[in-house]
Amino acid sequence: MFIIIIFIAFVLANTPWFTHKLLVVFPLKKTKTIPLILAEVLFFYFAVGLLVTFLETQVIGDAHSQGWEFYVVTFFLFIVFSSPGFIYRIVWK
Repeated sequence: MFIIIIFIAFVLANTPWFTHKLLVVFPLKKTKTIPLILAEVLFFYFAVGLLVTFLETQVIGDAHSQGWEFYVVTFFLFIVFSSPGFIYRIVWK
């Protein structure tokens, strides 16, 4: 199950870089700008966090409280996960 969660986080971290729609649903008239893509990455970070918290409460029964350090580390790990999409969109084009 842990590998599936990591895979979902990796896919969602790269989704804003590969799609031309806002949040994969709403079509845009113009191409997405970098700040909009970063906002989507932040949105998907919180979506993965909510999913993991929900799964943790379903499996264990209670979500463990975390300090700010945990959230900083997981955020930057999510940013590292999104680096293939960044390289594809910015560096290769």
